[in-house]
Amino acid sequence: MLLASDNSTPWGYFGNNSDQVLGYFWEHLWLSVLPVVLGLIIAMPIGYLARRVKWTYTPLVTVSGLLYTIPSIALFVLAPQILGTKILSPVNVVIPLTLYTVALMVRVIADGLAAVPEHVLQSASAMGYNRFERLLKVELPIAVPVISAGLRVAVVGNVGMVAVAITIGVQQLGTLFITGFQKQAFGQGPIVLGIILSVVLALFLDSLLVLGTKVLTPWRKAVSAT
Repeated sequence: MLLASDNSTPWGYFGNNSDQVLGYFWEHLWLSVLPVVLGLIIAMPIGYLARRVKWTYTPLVTVSGLLYTIPSIALFVLAPQILGTKILSPVNVVIPLTLYTVALMVRVIADGLAAVPEHVLQSASAMGYNRFERLLKVELPIAVPVISAGLRVAVVGNVGMVAVAITIGVQQLGTLFITGFQKQAFGQGPIVLGIILSVVLALFLDSLLVLGTKVLTPWRKAVSAT
């Protein structure tokens, strides 16, 4: 049985508050992942447009890139006023982080599709693929490693930025930092625990993306073996 004094250590605090901490971990997980999924869905057609219609590349990439320069804390604070949502609504976190994902992924998708060799595109067209079939069966599979690299940056960045959302009261691992700061009797236990779990979450999600990339690109292993 762990004593209350053990709250001063990360493992002691976790032992005494495991249900609450695991709840924070789950909230942090989905708040980090959902914006990446939504951002990818939104960024895909924009990135494709930037690739297909060359004059749109610079304005689309520039405008989307500017979104990334807005401080996350400013978006979290402004979101309830702009969206009309309650201050504690998770939507106030999901939408700003979705914007950040779009800002990052538009360039990545456009550049990933642009990296597909022209002779490969011509061969696909010669085989009878229409533009949509060529995109799904040729361009996107070849661009997967580039897109995956962008997603890895986005999801790891989101893990860090979600913690900032504690400034508007949304509960997640960032809550542990506030708890450790406000309740000095706990020492550094909650703060260190929050850092450890954030790093574990980031490594876990990054590993999933690496594994997913390998599954989606079996041809890379064959190419490297030749």
